[in-house]
Amino acid sequence: MSSDLEAKRDKVVNGQGFIAALDQSGGSTPKALADYGIDGSRFGSDAEMFDLMHAMRTRIMTSPAFTGDKVIAAILFEMTMDRQVQGVPTPSYLWSRGVVPFLKVDKGLAETANGVQLMKDMPGLDDVLARAVGLGVYGTKMRSVVHEADAAGVEAIVEQQFAVGAQIAAHGLVPILEPEVSIKSATKAAAEDLLLDSIAKHLAQLPADTPIMLKLTIPTQDNLYAPFIADAKVQRVVALSGGYTRADACEKLTHNPGLIASFSRALVEGVSDGQSDAEFNATLGAAIDEIYTASSH
Repeated sequence: MSSDLEAKRDKVVNGQGFIAALDQSGGSTPKALADYGIDGSRFGSDAEMFDLMHAMRTRIMTSPAFTGDKVIAAILFEMTMDRQVQGVPTPSYLWSRGVVPFLKVDKGLAETANGVQLMKDMPGLDDVLARAVGLGVYGTKMRSVVHEADAAGVEAIVEQQFAVGAQIAAHGLVPILEPEVSIKSATKAAAEDLLLDSIAKHLAQLPADTPIMLKLTIPTQDNLYAPFIADAKVQRVVALSGGYTRADACEKLTHNPGLIASFSRALVEGVSDGQSDAEFNATLGAAIDEIYTASSH
């Protein structure tokens, strides 16, 4: 293992803080921009929309508050990975600030079946992964969603996550498996019990030299995922905010020692395009401090 890769691994496994999710994709970009104070009248094409989104992400990544002191890693949208920040490829810029780069690789969700949404097919995934390796990306993330406590559906989700994870690991990248359980599910706790059992089964079959990470909804039962946090094959278990407010997500996180945040919307709650740099940096800094504290209790 190269010294650079070893340094990234050490940061991911042992670093104090949380993982920032800066990976809003095409479908969620308009809402993310609207929350930031940029409505549809400000762009007339997808190209203009993505330029504005990259400007927002650049403002976050270049903020004095956004460093490896409290942010362990950042998950990037593919287009963000391929762009530059201050004249430097985005993954290299992040690592220069002590933040390990990850890449979102899924292409969205399939229609609901058996109470779950699997990931859509990912044509060209190997090419994307090879490009990511060349740009110094450490790992990947991919999301599917559980809506109901359906045993067959949950098993299908986990099986797909581990199968694609193996393809990713073959490129030397560490996959973050994200089988999200919807916080709106009427059977959330039961679905999480099914998820626990299914992940444990697949994890037991995983080769010892194939590390993964897990990104999971904060569980209804405190410490439900403690066995995964303790498992040597799992480099980190992180939590999505899932629609909770930042305050609620952080409070729930504190009941699950070892589980750290990987927030997207909750991270940028309160920042806006109209803020001065001082206001923006202060608001983002306060959010980072709150999430860091909840992840490091």
